[in-house]
Amino acid sequence: MYAPRLHLLGWVTALTLVGTVIAPVAHAQGRRFVHPGESIQAAVDAAAPGEVVDVLPGTYPGSVLIGTDGVTLRGVGERTVIVPGDPAGNACAAAGHGVCVFGTAEHRVADVRIQSLTVTGFAKSGVFGSGTERMRVRRVFAHGNGEHGIGQENSTRGELTDNTADDNGQAGLFLADTADAMGASIARNHAGGNRLGVHIRRGRELVVEYNDLTGNCAGVFIVGDDKPPIAGALAVRRNRIDGNNKYCPPNPRLDFIQGTGIVLTGAQETHVSDNRVRDNQGQSSLSGGILVLPSFAGRLTANNVIRDNVVMGNAPVDLANREGAAVNTFERNVCARSEPAGHC
Repeated sequence: MYAPRLHLLGWVTALTLVGTVIAPVAHAQGRRFVHPGESIQAAVDAAAPGEVVDVLPGTYPGSVLIGTDGVTLRGVGERTVIVPGDPAGNACAAAGHGVCVFGTAEHRVADVRIQSLTVTGFAKSGVFGSGTERMRVRRVFAHGNGEHGIGQENSTRGELTDNTADDNGQAGLFLADTADAMGASIARNHAGGNRLGVHIRRGRELVVEYNDLTGNCAGVFIVGDDKPPIAGALAVRRNRIDGNNKYCPPNPRLDFIQGTGIVLTGAQETHVSDNRVRDNQGQSSLSGGILVLPSFAGRLTANNVIRDNVVMGNAPVDLANREGAAVNTFERNVCARSEPAGHC
Protein backbone atom coordinates (compact mmCIF):
# COMPACT_ATOMS: atom_id res chain seq x y z
CA MET A 1 0.00 0.00 0.00
CA TYR A 2 2.89 2.35 0.77
CA ALA A 3 5.31 1.01 -1.83
CA PRO A 4 6.20 4.56 -3.04
CA ARG A 5 7.91 5.35 0.31
CA LEU A 6 11.29 3.92 -0.68
CA HIS A 7 11.22 6.06 -3.78
CA LEU A 8 10.21 9.08 -1.70
CA LEU A 9 13.13 8.57 0.68
CA GLY A 10 15.38 9.21 -2.27
CA TRP A 11 13.53 12.45 -2.91
CA VAL A 12 13.95 13.45 0.74
CA THR A 13 17.70 12.92 0.54
CA ALA A 14 18.00 14.76 -2.75
CA LEU A 15 15.90 17.70 -1.64
CA THR A 16 17.77 17.97 1.65
CA LEU A 17 21.03 18.27 -0.25
CA VAL A 18 19.53 20.83 -2.61
CA GLY A 19 18.18 22.84 0.29
CA THR A 20 21.62 22.84 1.94
CA VAL A 21 23.28 24.21 -1.15
CA ILE A 22 20.80 26.77 -2.45
CA ALA A 23 18.43 27.58 0.42
CA PRO A 24 18.88 31.36 -0.03
CA VAL A 25 17.81 31.13 -3.68
CA ALA A 26 14.07 31.55 -4.42
CA HIS A 27 14.18 29.47 -7.57
CA ALA A 28 16.63 28.03 -10.06
CA GLN A 29 16.36 26.38 -13.47
CA GLY A 30 12.54 26.44 -13.53
CA ARG A 31 12.21 25.25 -9.91
CA ARG A 32 11.04 27.07 -6.82
CA PHE A 33 11.65 25.77 -3.31
CA VAL A 34 9.32 26.28 -0.38
CA HIS A 35 10.68 25.81 3.14
CA PRO A 36 8.67 25.43 6.35
CA GLY A 37 7.25 28.79 7.38
CA GLU A 38 7.07 29.99 3.77
CA SER A 39 3.96 30.28 1.62
CA ILE A 40 3.22 27.57 -0.94
CA GLN A 41 0.60 29.85 -2.48
CA ALA A 42 3.13 32.63 -3.03
CA ALA A 43 5.45 30.24 -4.85
CA VAL A 44 2.61 28.87 -6.99
CA ASP A 45 1.44 32.39 -7.87
CA ALA A 46 4.97 33.30 -8.98
CA ALA A 47 5.51 30.13 -11.02
CA ALA A 48 5.49 30.35 -14.80
CA PRO A 49 4.10 27.61 -17.05
CA GLY A 50 6.40 24.60 -16.90
CA GLU A 51 7.94 25.42 -13.53
CA VAL A 52 8.10 23.05 -10.56
CA VAL A 53 7.29 24.14 -7.02
CA ASP A 54 9.18 21.82 -4.65
CA VAL A 55 7.80 21.85 -1.11
CA LEU A 56 10.32 20.61 1.45
CA PRO A 57 9.38 18.49 4.48
CA GLY A 58 7.18 20.26 6.99
CA THR A 59 3.59 21.17 7.84
CA TYR A 60 2.06 23.98 5.81
CA PRO A 61 -1.25 25.58 6.84
CA GLY A 62 -3.46 26.98 4.10
CA SER A 63 -5.17 25.86 0.93
CA VAL A 64 -3.35 26.11 -2.40
CA LEU A 65 -5.04 27.32 -5.59
CA ILE A 66 -3.37 26.62 -8.95
CA GLY A 67 -4.58 28.50 -12.02
CA THR A 68 -1.51 28.46 -14.31
CA ASP A 69 -1.04 25.85 -17.02
CA GLY A 70 1.84 23.43 -16.69
CA VAL A 71 2.74 24.03 -13.05
CA THR A 72 3.93 21.08 -10.96
CA LEU A 73 3.40 21.12 -7.20
CA ARG A 74 5.65 18.49 -5.63
CA GLY A 75 6.43 17.48 -2.08
CA VAL A 76 8.13 14.54 -0.41
CA GLY A 77 5.10 12.40 0.34
CA GLU A 78 4.10 11.89 3.96
CA ARG A 79 6.68 14.44 5.15
CA THR A 80 5.12 17.35 3.25
CA VAL A 81 1.78 17.99 4.94
CA ILE A 82 -0.84 20.55 3.91
CA VAL A 83 -3.48 21.32 6.55
CA PRO A 84 -6.27 23.91 6.83
CA GLY A 85 -5.33 27.52 7.40
CA ASP A 86 -7.10 30.83 6.79
CA PRO A 87 -10.58 29.91 5.47
CA ALA A 88 -10.69 33.15 3.51
CA GLY A 89 -7.22 32.75 2.03
CA ASN A 90 -8.35 32.03 -1.55
CA ALA A 91 -11.18 30.43 -3.52
CA CYS A 92 -9.88 26.94 -2.71
CA ALA A 93 -9.97 27.64 1.02
CA ALA A 94 -13.41 29.23 0.76
CA ALA A 95 -14.67 26.05 -0.91
CA GLY A 96 -13.22 23.93 1.89
CA HIS A 97 -10.61 22.07 -0.21
CA GLY A 98 -6.90 21.55 0.34
CA VAL A 99 -5.26 21.84 -3.10
CA CYS A 100 -7.36 23.07 -6.04
CA VAL A 101 -7.00 23.49 -9.78
CA PHE A 102 -9.84 25.67 -11.01
CA GLY A 103 -10.52 26.50 -14.64
CA THR A 104 -13.66 27.34 -16.59
CA ALA A 105 -15.53 25.94 -19.56
CA GLU A 106 -13.98 28.72 -21.67
CA HIS A 107 -10.46 28.21 -20.36
CA ARG A 108 -9.45 24.89 -18.88
CA VAL A 109 -6.31 24.86 -16.78
CA ALA A 110 -4.06 22.31 -18.49
CA ASP A 111 -1.18 20.02 -17.57
CA VAL A 112 -1.02 20.71 -13.85
CA ARG A 113 0.72 18.01 -11.80
CA ILE A 114 0.30 17.47 -8.07
CA GLN A 115 2.74 14.93 -6.66
CA SER A 116 3.98 13.43 -3.40
CA LEU A 117 2.04 15.48 -0.87
CA THR A 118 -0.06 14.73 2.19
CA VAL A 119 -3.35 16.64 2.38
CA THR A 120 -5.44 16.15 5.50
CA GLY A 121 -8.17 17.63 7.67
CA PHE A 122 -10.08 19.70 5.10
CA ALA A 123 -13.86 20.11 5.28
CA LYS A 124 -14.34 19.12 1.64
CA SER A 125 -11.73 17.43 -0.59
CA GLY A 126 -8.02 17.02 -0.09
CA VAL A 127 -7.29 17.65 -3.79
CA PHE A 128 -9.97 18.89 -6.18
CA GLY A 129 -9.99 19.91 -9.83
CA SER A 130 -12.72 21.59 -11.85
CA GLY A 131 -12.43 22.77 -15.44
CA THR A 132 -9.09 21.04 -15.97
CA GLU A 133 -7.33 19.26 -18.82
CA ARG A 134 -4.72 16.52 -18.23
CA MET A 135 -4.57 17.21 -14.49
CA ARG A 136 -2.35 14.54 -12.95
CA VAL A 137 -2.39 13.62 -9.27
CA ARG A 138 0.21 11.07 -8.28
CA ARG A 139 1.60 9.67 -5.01
CA VAL A 140 -0.65 11.90 -2.91
CA PHE A 141 -1.72 10.84 0.59
CA ALA A 142 -5.24 12.21 1.15
CA HIS A 143 -6.78 11.22 4.44
CA GLY A 144 -9.25 12.48 7.01
CA ASN A 145 -10.99 14.97 4.71
CA GLY A 146 -14.71 15.66 5.10
CA GLU A 147 -15.78 14.73 1.58
CA HIS A 148 -13.42 13.27 -1.01
CA GLY A 149 -9.76 12.40 -0.81
CA ILE A 150 -9.04 13.32 -4.45
CA GLY A 151 -11.67 14.45 -6.96
CA GLN A 152 -12.34 16.02 -10.33
CA GLU A 153 -15.41 17.38 -12.08
CA ASN A 154 -16.05 18.88 -15.51
CA SER A 155 -12.55 17.88 -16.55
CA THR A 156 -10.93 15.84 -19.31
CA ARG A 157 -8.04 13.38 -19.57
CA GLY A 158 -7.25 13.46 -15.87
CA GLU A 159 -4.99 10.89 -14.22
CA LEU A 160 -5.31 9.86 -10.58
CA THR A 161 -2.55 7.29 -10.06
CA ASP A 162 -0.53 5.71 -7.25
CA ASN A 163 -2.35 7.64 -4.53
CA THR A 164 -3.49 6.62 -1.04
CA ALA A 165 -6.93 7.92 -0.03
CA ASP A 166 -8.03 6.76 3.43
CA ASP A 167 -10.72 7.67 5.95
CA ASN A 168 -12.41 10.42 3.94
CA GLY A 169 -16.08 11.19 4.52
CA GLN A 170 -17.30 10.37 1.03
CA ALA A 171 -15.17 8.92 -1.78
CA GLY A 172 -11.50 8.17 -1.70
CA LEU A 173 -11.34 8.93 -5.45
CA PHE A 174 -14.16 10.81 -7.15
CA LEU A 175 -14.94 11.82 -10.72
CA ALA A 176 -18.13 13.55 -11.84
CA ASP A 177 -19.84 15.35 -14.71
CA THR A 178 -17.30 14.35 -17.32
CA ALA A 179 -19.01 13.81 -20.65
CA ASP A 180 -15.81 13.21 -22.59
CA ALA A 181 -13.01 12.15 -20.28
CA MET A 182 -11.01 11.01 -23.34
CA GLY A 183 -8.73 8.50 -21.68
CA ALA A 184 -8.97 9.58 -18.05
CA SER A 185 -7.69 6.98 -15.62
CA ILE A 186 -7.98 6.07 -11.96
CA ALA A 187 -5.21 3.53 -11.55
CA ARG A 188 -2.97 1.83 -8.96
CA ASN A 189 -4.49 3.65 -6.00
CA HIS A 190 -5.25 2.40 -2.51
CA ALA A 191 -8.51 3.53 -0.91
CA GLY A 192 -9.67 2.34 2.50
CA GLY A 193 -11.98 3.48 5.26
CA ASN A 194 -14.02 5.80 3.01
CA ARG A 195 -17.75 5.71 2.33
CA LEU A 196 -16.92 4.75 -1.28
CA GLY A 197 -13.51 3.70 -2.55
CA VAL A 198 -14.07 4.96 -6.12
CA HIS A 199 -17.17 6.95 -7.07
CA ILE A 200 -17.97 7.79 -10.70
CA ARG A 201 -21.05 9.99 -11.17
CA ARG A 202 -22.11 10.94 -14.68
CA GLY A 203 -18.68 10.03 -16.04
CA ARG A 204 -17.82 8.56 -19.43
CA GLU A 205 -14.84 7.19 -21.34
CA LEU A 206 -12.40 6.41 -18.56
CA VAL A 207 -10.62 3.47 -16.97
CA VAL A 208 -10.63 2.30 -13.34
CA GLU A 209 -7.88 -0.31 -13.04
CA TYR A 210 -5.34 -1.96 -10.72
CA ASN A 211 -6.77 -0.30 -7.62
CA ASP A 212 -6.73 -1.81 -4.13
CA LEU A 213 -10.06 -1.01 -2.45
CA THR A 214 -10.64 -2.44 0.99
CA GLY A 215 -12.33 -1.45 4.24
CA ASN A 216 -14.74 1.02 2.65
CA CYS A 217 -18.53 0.78 2.81
CA ALA A 218 -18.42 0.10 -0.96
CA GLY A 219 -15.53 -0.48 -3.34
CA VAL A 220 -16.70 1.00 -6.67
CA PHE A 221 -19.94 2.93 -7.16
CA ILE A 222 -20.85 3.99 -10.70
CA VAL A 223 -23.99 6.11 -10.83
CA GLY A 224 -26.01 7.66 -13.61
CA ASP A 225 -29.07 9.75 -12.91
CA ASP A 226 -31.56 11.90 -14.76
CA LYS A 227 -28.98 14.54 -15.72
CA PRO A 228 -26.53 14.27 -18.63
CA PRO A 229 -24.07 12.86 -19.35
CA ILE A 230 -25.15 9.23 -19.07
CA ALA A 231 -22.67 7.31 -16.95
CA GLY A 232 -20.95 4.61 -18.95
CA ALA A 233 -18.54 3.63 -21.70
CA LEU A 234 -16.18 2.78 -18.85
CA ALA A 235 -13.74 -0.02 -18.10
CA VAL A 236 -13.51 -1.32 -14.54
CA ARG A 237 -10.80 -3.97 -14.65
CA ARG A 238 -8.10 -5.79 -12.70
CA ASN A 239 -8.98 -4.24 -9.35
CA ARG A 240 -8.77 -5.95 -5.95
CA ILE A 241 -11.98 -5.18 -4.06
CA ASP A 242 -12.01 -7.08 -0.78
CA GLY A 243 -13.72 -6.75 2.58
CA ASN A 244 -15.53 -3.46 2.08
CA ASN A 245 -17.61 -4.03 5.19
CA LYS A 246 -17.63 -0.67 6.91
CA TYR A 247 -21.14 0.56 7.82
CA CYS A 248 -22.44 3.81 6.34
CA PRO A 249 -25.91 4.97 7.41
CA PRO A 250 -28.81 5.48 4.96
CA ASN A 251 -29.82 8.81 3.47
CA PRO A 252 -33.09 9.89 1.82
CA ARG A 253 -31.96 8.39 -1.49
CA LEU A 254 -29.98 5.27 -0.53
CA ASP A 255 -30.25 2.35 1.82
CA PHE A 256 -27.38 1.95 4.26
CA ILE A 257 -24.19 0.78 2.56
CA GLN A 258 -22.14 -2.12 3.86
CA GLY A 259 -20.44 -5.09 2.26
CA THR A 260 -20.59 -3.74 -1.30
CA GLY A 261 -18.02 -4.59 -3.98
CA ILE A 262 -19.05 -2.99 -7.31
CA VAL A 263 -22.36 -1.27 -8.06
CA LEU A 264 -23.63 -0.18 -11.49
CA THR A 265 -26.83 1.85 -11.35
CA GLY A 266 -27.98 3.98 -14.27
CA ALA A 267 -24.71 3.12 -16.06
CA GLN A 268 -24.54 1.93 -19.65
CA GLU A 269 -21.97 0.22 -21.89
CA THR A 270 -19.57 -0.42 -19.03
CA HIS A 271 -17.18 -3.39 -19.02
CA VAL A 272 -16.40 -4.91 -15.62
CA SER A 273 -13.70 -7.53 -16.14
CA ASP A 274 -10.85 -9.43 -14.48
CA ASN A 275 -11.53 -8.05 -11.02
CA ARG A 276 -11.08 -9.92 -7.74
CA VAL A 277 -14.08 -9.18 -5.55
CA ARG A 278 -14.05 -11.09 -2.27
CA ASP A 279 -15.61 -11.12 1.19
CA ASN A 280 -17.83 -8.07 0.86
CA GLN A 281 -20.67 -8.90 3.24
CA GLY A 282 -23.68 -7.08 4.64
CA GLN A 283 -27.45 -7.05 4.94
CA SER A 284 -28.27 -3.96 2.89
CA SER A 285 -30.06 -3.99 -0.46
CA LEU A 286 -26.69 -2.76 -1.73
CA SER A 287 -24.66 -5.62 -0.21
CA GLY A 288 -22.90 -8.17 -2.41
CA GLY A 289 -20.03 -8.68 -4.83
CA ILE A 290 -21.03 -7.14 -8.17
CA LEU A 291 -24.52 -5.63 -8.42
CA VAL A 292 -26.33 -4.36 -11.52
CA LEU A 293 -29.23 -2.31 -10.17
CA PRO A 294 -32.07 -0.21 -11.59
CA SER A 295 -31.33 3.49 -11.66
CA PHE A 296 -32.40 5.50 -8.65
CA ALA A 297 -33.61 8.17 -11.10
CA GLY A 298 -35.37 6.06 -13.73
CA ARG A 299 -32.58 5.72 -16.30
CA LEU A 300 -31.90 2.18 -17.58
CA THR A 301 -28.84 0.29 -16.43
CA ALA A 302 -28.21 -1.34 -19.80
CA ASN A 303 -25.71 -2.97 -22.15
CA ASN A 304 -23.11 -3.58 -19.47
CA VAL A 305 -20.76 -6.57 -19.65
CA ILE A 306 -19.65 -8.40 -16.48
CA ARG A 307 -16.96 -10.86 -17.56
CA ASP A 308 -14.04 -12.95 -16.23
CA ASN A 309 -14.27 -11.77 -12.63
CA VAL A 310 -13.50 -13.86 -9.53
CA VAL A 311 -16.35 -13.02 -7.15
CA MET A 312 -16.33 -15.20 -4.04
CA GLY A 313 -17.29 -15.06 -0.38
CA ASN A 314 -19.65 -12.12 -0.78
CA ALA A 315 -23.01 -11.96 1.01
CA PRO A 316 -25.84 -12.19 0.46
CA VAL A 317 -24.82 -12.74 -3.18
CA ASP A 318 -21.72 -12.74 -5.38
CA LEU A 319 -23.39 -11.49 -8.57
CA ALA A 320 -26.79 -9.83 -8.91
CA ASN A 321 -28.65 -8.56 -11.97
CA ARG A 322 -31.75 -6.75 -10.71
CA GLU A 323 -32.29 -4.66 -13.84
CA GLY A 324 -34.99 -6.75 -15.44
CA ALA A 325 -35.98 -4.14 -18.02
CA ALA A 326 -32.67 -4.12 -19.91
CA VAL A 327 -30.02 -6.42 -21.35
CA ASN A 328 -26.81 -6.88 -19.38
CA THR A 329 -24.30 -9.65 -20.12
CA PHE A 330 -22.64 -11.94 -17.56
CA GLU A 331 -19.94 -14.30 -18.89
CA ARG A 332 -17.23 -16.58 -17.47
CA ASN A 333 -17.38 -15.27 -13.92
CA VAL A 334 -16.20 -17.45 -11.03
CA CYS A 335 -18.73 -17.21 -8.21
CA ALA A 336 -20.79 -19.35 -5.85
CA ARG A 337 -24.16 -17.61 -5.86
CA SER A 338 -25.85 -15.36 -8.40
CA GLU A 339 -29.21 -13.63 -8.60
CA PRO A 340 -30.89 -14.85 -10.70
CA ALA A 341 -29.14 -18.20 -10.84
CA GLY A 342 -26.96 -19.04 -13.83
CA HIS A 343 -24.49 -16.16 -13.95
CA CYS A 344 -21.67 -18.17 -12.30
